[in-house]
This record gives sequence, C-alpha cells and structure tokens, in this order.
Amino acid sequence: MLLPGLPSFHALAAMILTIAMFIGFARGKLSVEIVSLMTIAVIAVGLYFFPLEGMGPADGLQLAFSGFGHYALITICALMIMGRGLVVTGALEPAARFLERVFKINLQLGLLVSLIIAFTLSMGVNDTPVLVLLLPIFVSLAARGAMPASKTLIPLNAAVLIGGMATTIGTSTNILVVSIARDLGMPSMPVFHFTPIVLFASMFALPYLWLVMPRLLKDNRVDVSGQQRRFHARLRVGDDGFLEGKQMDEILARLPKEIEFHNAPKGEIQALDRLHVSGPHEAIEAASRELRGEVAPSWVLDRIKRQANALGQDISVVEMTVTGDSRLISRTLPTSGIADLYGVAVLGIHRPNRLIGQKDEYSDGGDMRIGEGDVLLVMGLPENLSEFARSDSLLILEGVRELPRRSKAVLSAVIMTGSVGTASIGLLPIAISALAGAILMFVTGCVKFDRVGRALSAKVIVLVAASIAIGRIILESGAAGWLGQVLSIGLQFLSPAAVLACIMLFVTLLTNFASNATAATVGTPIAFNIASQLGLPPEPLILAVLFGCNLCYATPIAYQTNMLIMAEGSYEFKDYIRTGVPLVVLMVAVLSFALVTTYEM
Repeated sequence: MLLPGLPSFHALAAMILTIAMFIGFARGKLSVEIVSLMTIAVIAVGLYFFPLEGMGPADGLQLAFSGFGHYALITICALMIMGRGLVVTGALEPAARFLERVFKINLQLGLLVSLIIAFTLSMGVNDTPVLVLLLPIFVSLAARGAMPASKTLIPLNAAVLIGGMATTIGTSTNILVVSIARDLGMPSMPVFHFTPIVLFASMFALPYLWLVMPRLLKDNRVDVSGQQRRFHARLRVGDDGFLEGKQMDEILARLPKEIEFHNAPKGEIQALDRLHVSGPHEAIEAASRELRGEVAPSWVLDRIKRQANALGQDISVVEMTVTGDSRLISRTLPTSGIADLYGVAVLGIHRPNRLIGQKDEYSDGGDMRIGEGDVLLVMGLPENLSEFARSDSLLILEGVRELPRRSKAVLSAVIMTGSVGTASIGLLPIAISALAGAILMFVTGCVKFDRVGRALSAKVIVLVAASIAIGRIILESGAAGWLGQVLSIGLQFLSPAAVLACIMLFVTLLTNFASNATAATVGTPIAFNIASQLGLPPEPLILAVLFGCNLCYATPIAYQTNMLIMAEGSYEFKDYIRTGVPLVVLMVAVLSFALVTTYEM
C-alpha cells in the first residue's frame, strides 16, 4: 500500500482544533458554553480568511454557524419541550410512583430494573424518544429521594445506546450503515441479524452500568435537607372507603419517612379523620395521595381548580411570612376566613424555632394559632395570592412553585406517544415528529410559550451547534479521509481481532468528536475496502463500523441523548470521559471477540 501524503492545511487545522476543543472541555477551567462559542468563532474566522477549496468566505461562515439552524438542534430543543410538557402536566407521575416503589424495596434493584427497561425499549424504538420518556421520570424520582439523577442518567443513557445498537432499526445510524453497505454490494441485513452479538456484549456491559458506573459519578444534588421547612397541616382522610378497617401502624409504613404524626389516633383510621401531621411540602402531598385525602377544605380546592380552568392560568404554591402588622396573628385557620375572602387555600404552617420559654399556642379545637414569623404554605391563582399577601400584611418568599396541570396529563401523554410512535415506525423523521409534538404542546396549553426557557438549556444549545460545526469541518476538510488512509496502512500487519478493534476504535473516535452520520459515511466504505485489501469477509468489518458508531459514551457531543442529560444531571465534560472511556474499551474488546468467533475469522 502507498503511504498517504501529508494532510492538507485545512485537514491539519481541523484536527488541531478538535484536539484543542477536547482539551478545553476536559480541563474544565472554562465553561462548556465559552469553549463551544470559541470553537465556532475560530471556524468562522478561519474559513472567512482561508476558505475551503471551492468555497467563498460567506460559505465558511455558513458552515460555522450552520449548527444553530441544524435539524439536530431543532430536534433536541423540541424533545426538551415535550419532556417539559410531561413534567408540568404530571403525566409521568404514575410511572414514577411505580419505579419509586421498586427503588424503595432496594436502590440497586430499582436501578437494575430501570436499565433493563431502557435497554429493551431502545431495541425497537429510536434511542432519543426512549430517553426523552425516561428522563423526566428519573429526575422526578431523584427529587423524591431515590438515587440522585447524576448517578442514574449516564448509566441509563448508556443502556439506551447499547439497546439501540442491537437491531438494524434501533438507531438512524444503524439504518445508514446498513444502507451504505447494501449500496456497496452486500446483502441486506434482517432486523435481528446481529442482535445475539450485542446481547452477548450486554452481559458484560450491564453489570458495569449497574454496579461500577454510579460509583464513578458524584452526587450533584444540592443538600437542602437542612433548609427544608416542615409545615404543620390538618390532613383530612378521604371518605371513599379505601382505608376502612386499616390500622394506623399499617398506614405509617406506607407514608414518606419525613412525615411526623402529632397525637395520632390509635387503632383503625376512620373516614374524614383529621390528622395533625408535619413534614416538607412534597412529603405532605405524598401522604395526602396515600390517604386519599386533602390538607385544605375540598370546596376551596375545587373552586381554585374551576377558576384556573376558566381563566387558563396555572395554580401556584407559595410561601408567605406573617409580619407583625398582620391581622392573622393569634387567629387559627378556621377563624381567619382566608378561603372566603381571597379564594386561596393554606396548606400548612411552618413554625420557626421560638425563643426559650415560648410555647406554641393552640385553640380549644386543637388548631394552631398563627404567630409573627410563621410561614404559610398557600395555594391559589397568582392574582389571588398577591391580594392575600397585600391585604393581610404577608411577605411572599422566593421559590414560587406551579402545580402540575393534571387536567392535561392525558393529552400531553397522547402527544408524546404519537410523536414517539410516528418516529419509531418510520412514518416521520424524528426531527419532524418532535417539532410537531412541541407545537402541539404549545397549542394545547400543556406547555406555556412564555415558560419555554425553563425547558431549554443554553449550554446544550451552544454545545450542539459547536459539535455540528466540528463534524462538518472534519469531513469537508478531508481530515476524516486522511485518517482512514493512515489506518488502512497499519492494519495489514494485525490479526483479524485487532483489525476489528482498530476499525471500531477509529469509528468511535469519529463518532465521539464529530457525529454518528460522519462516522458512518466515512467508516463504512473504508471498512469495505480494507476487507477486500486484506482478504477478510466484509460483513464483520461493516458491523465493527456499525458498533463503533454507537459507542458514543465518552463525550457529551457524541450523541444528542448525551446532551439531553447534561443539564439535568449537572454533568461536566470529565464525567463522560471518566465513565465512558472504560465502557468503550470494554465494549470494543467484547464485540471484537464476538465478531471473530461468530464469523470464524
């Protein structure tokens, strides 16, 4: 074989820039956003003054900034919006509660079940929709006290990617590689043609995802346990007969551990009992669901919901501090008239630590008397909440929380299912189905357009744009082709297993720093030519390319699902390197062995 010449100026510059961007991300001294924007700026300025052959300065600018209008970025943003729609409508709460029960049995069991579900789903459904469905569930689970999102999302994403590798329809990249191979003269591959090879590899990968990878990740949760306020509330037991005959001790085991009962009744719980409980807001909500009751009179809660539906507004929950001028001091909630006057519901009262010698005051009926400095947890529409605070001299604290719009939960689930379904069966590309789903979320009110900023991550947007620009410059400068030529020179001296491993690693390098499509379009014809030059069967080499395209765990820019989890897990670039590189090495070794054994090379 003839030695390739030196790379062109543009190819060399593209490789140097890619390495510099990687170092910038890995060191972490500059934020991801700054490194991404600097990368785009270097490409734009460089191609403006030194355009590629056959291009003008304006074409170079178009290449540098094309990522901001690329369909991949639009797809990611649309998927984030749909995921936000599932969260704000509470559509995923039943699934989250099921997995929460599994995690309560055992955290490791919960994670294993989750990984198997993710792996199995992605074999038949495109990777991205599967992760979009699971992502808000695991963020919700983390908020409820299960494993932190930072320890579950990268393993979950890896399980999705490995499952997507197992069939020809698992990812769009698989379809691309198989199509290119068919154009080169190879026979078509059935859907499950190479599934046994991936299942064999998963026997080694899943234990790593389950037992090792979470230990390599930090707990990125902010510890708010000492900051959470505990609210005293009167929990009214439901009258639907669900708890009839149940013992109090039996119920206590099913309630959140943060819930504390004060003067709890002994024996059986009766319908319409009013239980004095205290705990954080989320724990009180969970207890009210378990007891099928309410922490405020049902008539005022129903009125708030009717007003919200009629006005198209969201229901908010806020915390308000009682000032020294408030008329509420020394009153109880039943005697305050708050619900009648303002149409809001007080869900609980937080009592700060009193001075030594001061005691909490209660009425003859056992209701807590409101004192100066108490914090009220109040639910209602924004205007009514503001009027209540202004009229009764209350100070609204930060941290307004909007309640899920559960009336639209089914609608948001239908939109997501339709979007995922049409993409999964190939009726529409994921970019079109996701954009249509996001638009429907806006039109139907599942997501408010003025709140869309909460769904999107600026870090992810600029990172996607930079990765697309890098992928294009690597391909169009000739850097990818030159690297392939260099690779083919050295492979003639290696064993078949080493040839497969090198091809897989080469494609993995491309897919982690350029894109899956770039790796597929460059790697497939190279592998086919190497097979003919070395006298090896082409199919295992083509499969090495296909598998390499899916080994995109080592950087956040390798695949769009990696970027989707970045903000939710509060991940840094080095988190992907630390957990992904060992997985890449493991998968390359096992898959190379499986290919050599299967094809008797």
